[in-house]
Amino acid sequence: MGFGDLRAASGLKVLNGFLSERSYIEGYVPSQADVAVFDSLSGTPSADLVHALRWYHHILSYSQRSSLPGVKKPLGQYGPPGLADTTSGSAPSAPKEEEDDDDIDLFGSDEEEDEEAERLKEERLAQYAAKKSKKPTIIAKSSLLLDVKPWDDETDMKQLEALVRSISMEGLLWGQSKLLPVGYGIQKLQINCVIEDDKVGTDMLEEQITAFEDFVQSMDVAAFNKI
Repeated sequence: MGFGDLRAASGLKVLNGFLSERSYIEGYVPSQADVAVFDSLSGTPSADLVHALRWYHHILSYSQRSSLPGVKKPLGQYGPPGLADTTSGSAPSAPKEEEDDDDIDLFGSDEEEDEEAERLKEERLAQYAAKKSKKPTIIAKSSLLLDVKPWDDETDMKQLEALVRSISMEGLLWGQSKLLPVGYGIQKLQINCVIEDDKVGTDMLEEQITAFEDFVQSMDVAAFNKI
């Protein structure tokens, strides 16, 4: 696993692609995994890396990042599989010591009992999973209509919409949008989205949209309907 060299353009490109399908490095809330990757960057991602830029501003908004949940792991344990972390050297693992002949169980009775217990456990889990899979799962969804307001009439609204749509997470689907006049030549973006209630909340959306602080002044929920 890893992103490669996060101080180089190649590593940032991998990070941007990784964040195109998720909001955080791990899970559905910010954690020490995000802090570990954030601290490895040499600066703000460029504007063309919209997913990495959105995530960067979001993590930057936490002034007390050390209080986020989780435990930091080595950087190479985060990211897509198949890439090594080149931002810091890692010591080779020590060779495994050969087992002492005195520690070998010549009879293996405990090992056989453990294998039997593990087999029974796996059988019960499989039966439970098969039984549960037959029950239909009802997914609660809601349709939201969001008003996203810029700072002034000089804000690039196409870029603002692109940044909003760059927010990607499981349970979120963006829909149609339009620009509506606010006054004094200023327009707001009105955009529809469908969310899965147990995965995405309005607070989470507002946090990520207003993280684009150079473009977004505020976000309001204009309409909220259960589906």
